[in-house]
Amino acid sequence: MLSSDGSAATVDGEAEMNSGKLGQEKIIIDTDPDDSMAIFMAFQSPQLEVLGLTTIFGNVTTEDATRHALLLCEIAGCPGLPVAEGTPEPLKGGRLHVADFVHGSDALGNISLPPPKSMKIESGIRIFWWIWFLNILAMRRDSSFASKVKRVVILGGSFFALGDVNPAAEANIYGDPEAADVVFTSGADIVVVGVNITTQVKMTDADLDELRQSEGRHAQFISNMCKVYGDWHVKSDGVHGIFLHGPVSFVALVQPDLFTYKKGVVRVETQGICLGHTLMDQGLKTWNSSNPWSGYSPVSVAWTVNTDEVLNYVKQLLMKP
Repeated sequence: MLSSDGSAATVDGEAEMNSGKLGQEKIIIDTDPDDSMAIFMAFQSPQLEVLGLTTIFGNVTTEDATRHALLLCEIAGCPGLPVAEGTPEPLKGGRLHVADFVHGSDALGNISLPPPKSMKIESGIRIFWWIWFLNILAMRRDSSFASKVKRVVILGGSFFALGDVNPAAEANIYGDPEAADVVFTSGADIVVVGVNITTQVKMTDADLDELRQSEGRHAQFISNMCKVYGDWHVKSDGVHGIFLHGPVSFVALVQPDLFTYKKGVVRVETQGICLGHTLMDQGLKTWNSSNPWSGYSPVSVAWTVNTDEVLNYVKQLLMKP
C-alpha cells in the first residue's frame, strides 16, 4: 500500500502490489499513520505480505509518523519490518497542514504509548521510495512508468460529494494537491476510494463495544485509540461512531467485488478556493475541443459499496485472535 496525506509521490491509503510467494500479494503501506486499523488488517490478512511502511505527514508531521509507524510494527509483532521516512513537506512546498485534532496529537488517540524500542529507519526501502518518487515526476519522459506498477489503491478525494476539510476537498488530497494530480495522471493502474464512499461505512458504538469484548489481537488497543476519533465525529458530524476511511480502502484492495466502479480521467485543482478538489470526467459528453482532462488515462473510481459486507469483513479481521 502506498499512500500520502500530501506526499510528493502518492496519495493516502495507496497500495502497490506485486505477486508474492505462495499466492500472497506483496504491498508497501504509506501512512501518516492514522491508518492504524487498516495497517493491523493488512498484518492479519492471509492474502498479503507487507514488505514495509513508508511515512508521510497528515495528522502528524512526517517525523512523528515515522516514530508511530515503528511503534505500530512492534505492537503488531513485526519489529523488524522496514520503515522508511518520506518527504516532510508538500511537492511544491508551502504550508504544511497537520490535522492533529482528528486522531489526537500523536494520531493514535492520545493513549500515552511508550516510544518505539528502535528508531532504525530502513535505507533500502527509502531508496525504493525515491525511485518511485522520481519515476512519477519523470513520467512524461518515461513512457514505461505505468507498466512498472501493478496496482495503486488510493484513499482520497471526494467525488460529487462534500469534502471533509471544506466543501470542496478531502484531507489527503488537500495536503498535497500537486502531488495528487501527478499520480492521477501518471497512467498507472489506479483505484481510488473517496470519502463519498468511506462515509457510507460506519462502525457504531455498539460495533466498537463488540470489538472491545472480542478476542481480537489488537482489539483493546484499537478501541482505546478510537475514543478521540469518536469524540471528534460527534463534534464535527453529529455522528455517534466512526467512519472507516482506511479500512474501507483496504477492503477495496483485497475484496474489490464489494464495490462498483466508474472509469474516467481525474484531475485535481491546485489553486483557488477549490484547492484539492477531485473532478472526474465521466465520459458522458464528447467535447468539441481539448481540455485539461484530455489525453490522460482513466482511473477506476469507487462508485457504490456493499456497506454491510465491508463492515463485516473489517470486523472479521480486527476480531481475529
